[in-house]
Amino acid sequence: MGDVQPDLRRRQGDYGVDGDFRVVPARWQAVIVAAIAVALVALTVRNVVADALVGAVVTGLLALGLVLFVGSYLRTTRVGKFEVWVRILSDLRLRGDEQVLDLGCGRGALLLSAAKLLPRGRAVGIDLWRADQTGNSPDATWRNAEREGVADRVELDTGDMRQLPFADNTFDLIISNLALHNIPSAAGRRAAIDEAVRVLRPGGRLAIADLWATNRHRARLQELGLTDVRRRNLGWRMWWGGPWFPTRLVTATMNT
Repeated sequence: MGDVQPDLRRRQGDYGVDGDFRVVPARWQAVIVAAIAVALVALTVRNVVADALVGAVVTGLLALGLVLFVGSYLRTTRVGKFEVWVRILSDLRLRGDEQVLDLGCGRGALLLSAAKLLPRGRAVGIDLWRADQTGNSPDATWRNAEREGVADRVELDTGDMRQLPFADNTFDLIISNLALHNIPSAAGRRAAIDEAVRVLRPGGRLAIADLWATNRHRARLQELGLTDVRRRNLGWRMWWGGPWFPTRLVTATMNT
């Protein structure tokens, strides 16, 4: 209880960029977006020179919209998600001896922030290490854990959220950030929620942030008998390109 609370705002690791890079690598996506932006700017200039004001306004607005979209996306993946989760983790008021599970931990952005709050506990991350983040791999996560000084309290597992390799009633807290939506089917996402509840201890808590299906997550948690089930919008810091693509957080507590 007397532990000095770490400053979660300070980050030493490299956590990459979030996105779907299974078909088109991140570098090529960046090249494509840049090419579109340059083309729109060039069309705007051409329209201005040709006194085609309506066309200039249209292409100019499209260029501005693209820049704002990309700017919002990059800010969220590189800064915003950290700002939001610092607040969420702080509000949980962890004792420091909990067992915490991060579903879809990726390169450890959330996992290692939680680990900093667990001087006598353990933070376990599980992932399939797919290309939904640049450079996503166990090695990258371990390097980040070492840079953040928490490798001694971190465990990484390769596995499926729908079939967790843990015993019942193992964890005090289960967290997840933008992972469940990668499961393609509603039945699969429901199974992941069921598994999270299975491995959660009585009195344990759950905090899942995601892009869609969060209403279904909330409903399923209520069906399973969890209490204090809530869902809320995490605000502009976790807009993925704009307010039309927000992140929502579902929280709940397991009955004692």
